[in-house]
Amino acid sequence: MAFHPQTSHDAPRAEINMIPLIDVMLVLLIIFIVAAPLLTHAVKIDLPVADSAVVDMKPETIQLGIKADGQLLWNGESVEEARLETLLREAANRAPLPELHLQADAATPYELVARAMAQASRAGLEKIGFVSKPEE
Repeated sequence: MAFHPQTSHDAPRAEINMIPLIDVMLVLLIIFIVAAPLLTHAVKIDLPVADSAVVDMKPETIQLGIKADGQLLWNGESVEEARLETLLREAANRAPLPELHLQADAATPYELVARAMAQASRAGLEKIGFVSKPEE
């Protein structure tokens, strides 16, 4: 008598049943195919026509130059440091607020540039840009 291991046909299977998953995915696919054209439908409205020009309010730019010897240039004109503060305050009161473009010589001490930036900030100018010469 030989002993054979008994195999039962009633043992649980270790396979995943994919049929219900495929059925659900096909139903979802059909729902999306039917619903997609409904999402792109737009309501047609007759809008009134008005002739108007686009208002382009670009802020004014102010050129502030600082030479290496400390000379200040306001839009190309030489100004004293005391007069610079009043010019900065007047510029800060304009609407829209102008942009300050700071041009400094390569040999200008940092102290002069920092002083000019501090004066502009105290006056209320918020947008300060540095102008440089591009490399060739």
